[in-house]
Amino acid sequence: MYSLTRTVRWWIGAAALLLSIPAAAQQPGAVEGTVLSARAEPIAGATVRLEARSAVTDAAGRFRIDGVPAGTHTVSAIRVGFAAAAQSVRIDPGATASVRLALTEQSLIMEQVVVSATREVRRLAETPATVGVVSGAQLREARPAHPSEVMGAIPGVWVSVTGGEGHTTAIRQPRTTNPVYLFLEDGVPTRSTGFFNHNALYEVNVPGAERIEVLKGPATALYGSDAIGGVINVETRSPSATPGAEAYVESGGFGWTRFLASAGGMRGNDGIRADLNLTRTDGWRDGTAYDRQSATARWDRQLGGGQSLKTVVTWSRIQQQTAGSSALTEADFNGHPTANYTPISFRDVQAFRASAAYERIRGATHLSVTPFVRWNTMELLPNWALSYDPTVYTTGHRSLGLLARYRVDVEPLRTRVIGGVDVDVSPGSRQEDSVMTSAQGGYYRDYTRGTRLYDYDVTFRGVSPYVHVEAAPVDRLHLTAGLRADFVGFRYDDRLGELQTGRHRRPADAEVNYRHLSPKLGATYEFGRALNVFASYAHGFRAPSEGQLFRQGQAQNTLGLDPVRANSYEAGMRGELLGRLSYEASAYRMRVTDDILTFTDPSDGSRETSNAGSTLHRGLEVGFGAVLPAGLRADVSWSRQRHTYEEWSPRPGVDYAGNEMESAPRTLTSVRLGWKPSFGGAFAAEAQRVGAYWMDAANTRRYDGYALVNLRADVPLGRGLSMVGRMNNALDRRYAETAAFSSPQRGVELAPGMPRTLYLGVQYRWEGRR
Repeated sequence: MYSLTRTVRWWIGAAALLLSIPAAAQQPGAVEGTVLSARAEPIAGATVRLEARSAVTDAAGRFRIDGVPAGTHTVSAIRVGFAAAAQSVRIDPGATASVRLALTEQSLIMEQVVVSATREVRRLAETPATVGVVSGAQLREARPAHPSEVMGAIPGVWVSVTGGEGHTTAIRQPRTTNPVYLFLEDGVPTRSTGFFNHNALYEVNVPGAERIEVLKGPATALYGSDAIGGVINVETRSPSATPGAEAYVESGGFGWTRFLASAGGMRGNDGIRADLNLTRTDGWRDGTAYDRQSATARWDRQLGGGQSLKTVVTWSRIQQQTAGSSALTEADFNGHPTANYTPISFRDVQAFRASAAYERIRGATHLSVTPFVRWNTMELLPNWALSYDPTVYTTGHRSLGLLARYRVDVEPLRTRVIGGVDVDVSPGSRQEDSVMTSAQGGYYRDYTRGTRLYDYDVTFRGVSPYVHVEAAPVDRLHLTAGLRADFVGFRYDDRLGELQTGRHRRPADAEVNYRHLSPKLGATYEFGRALNVFASYAHGFRAPSEGQLFRQGQAQNTLGLDPVRANSYEAGMRGELLGRLSYEASAYRMRVTDDILTFTDPSDGSRETSNAGSTLHRGLEVGFGAVLPAGLRADVSWSRQRHTYEEWSPRPGVDYAGNEMESAPRTLTSVRLGWKPSFGGAFAAEAQRVGAYWMDAANTRRYDGYALVNLRADVPLGRGLSMVGRMNNALDRRYAETAAFSSPQRGVELAPGMPRTLYLGVQYRWEGRR
């Protein structure tokens, strides 16, 4: 019995050994590699296929596919927004083959991807919203000295200059300094809700960014307070797969000098990139010098098992002489536009941010956790208030926050559920002193500090859970719904004591809290590449800022300010024709209730903030793009909008209901023609038109608008060098960046825009070997 058993075992072992010989000979192998862009930068989220097997690239563009039979196979990669690429690869038994796939970016609208609409990469065709994109290629070619030089390419977006890189923005709103826009860097708010700064883009290195997305209309259901007019998300550049460096030196009129640098690469599981922006100008008007220093560092690390970590650190310092647009009388605007009545005013800003985004993808789930810290401070002597309320103040805040999100994909109805929570704790402060000015001949020459007007600490706290659901019940139909609950508030502690008389009243110590639910609904339907339609409803919510609440001024009660609420309806379509033409068109109607507006007293120009009843905003936005023969491309952006006061009676006997809102052009137009010749380089011409608008809420004075032409050229010199030239306002038109009529005593006030200005620069780019 024992002998038989041993014999059977011997034969079984021998058979297994014999069978293992061919099995070993045919042991499967693996393929791994990276998917890169044409600039050798990693592409995350690309789908890599090898016959029936597939993988998705991580944040470093890497992938691995195991269990591949020995032999020759074709590996392909595709990602929306890029043309597919394929490569043949030989896999030996038990070995791992390496490949590198390069994808070429496609600019046609149906292949674009966006992040801002869901906080994740998503096809624009599946997004029930209007999202404008300034691509990395556009930023690299334009090298903007000011955000206005690239933002106008997006239909319905108007960014104007206030001085230096200061700006005001108009997106489905009149041009305003009010907190109705949310500014993000890699999805992290640049400032806390309670400490809005309308100049937020100068705290971001725009010319060194990877791209800019503008999500138009209310986005509170995903992002919370401030996201009423729109969300502007600036993405940092990712590390390149191969070592590389870029340096750009530029000089221009009026003492303009700029140095831009970027370097990065990957080694093993780590990738780094560093960007630098050093800018200096004397300003084209008297007393408008400007200095900027910005640095960004990014570290991407692959942790294995579908996990990654992205750490971003940003610092900026902005020192600006003359804080604001420094408007002139009509006579000086026409005869002496370089004049500056307020050279004593200034702005000194510092901003620091650090975030660490942890991502984990496992099967049908995706976890994202991003803790962040912020530190902002600003010292300001505002020029716009020198005539009626001269002050100098310092504000600042520190932040500790968290953005957490979990996504799960489930099979029924191809559903995706995203749940998340945003947490923000931001202690801040304000110290403000009166100013006694010395003026001579209408020019403010000097000042001395007076009494302390405001001195308080204020802490913003916010906890906001949200849920976002997507489903595709039938092919081509995509439905979305979302709901966010905001629990936000301020704790205010005053150091000077309550004061309820005069022009600088102070509320007593207080806590102010707001609770709000914000829903959204949307649907898209793809008839084909030629036509994609969408419709959406979104509710917006904005809590008053710390300055509106606790810098009371002469108002009777600012602690009782209600949150601004908005209800927006939008419908649109987009598509591409013949593979060379793209288009998009959207129409919106948004009613804002309890809008917080500022009334300017015509007797003395003083201002008072209050809830203003309601305003109505509606418009049509259209964009076209055409790829033409011989390397030419044409793009057109056009919008027509109308913004009106529906209810606003700031004082007895003053009623603006039915009037158009001031600083709200009816039309915005941009036409661009670019040429990329076969010998390399790039050339572009752009014409911009800002339509007429009212200069006051009473609709008694009107500004006719303006038109500008800008030119750009980038000529390759070889060996990584290129010569760059830019000419802004090439026709040397006299125009006003801002135009206002606040009182008969002050008359029409116009802030002149920059005359024709030439910039020349040299670019050097080096790329090493992997």
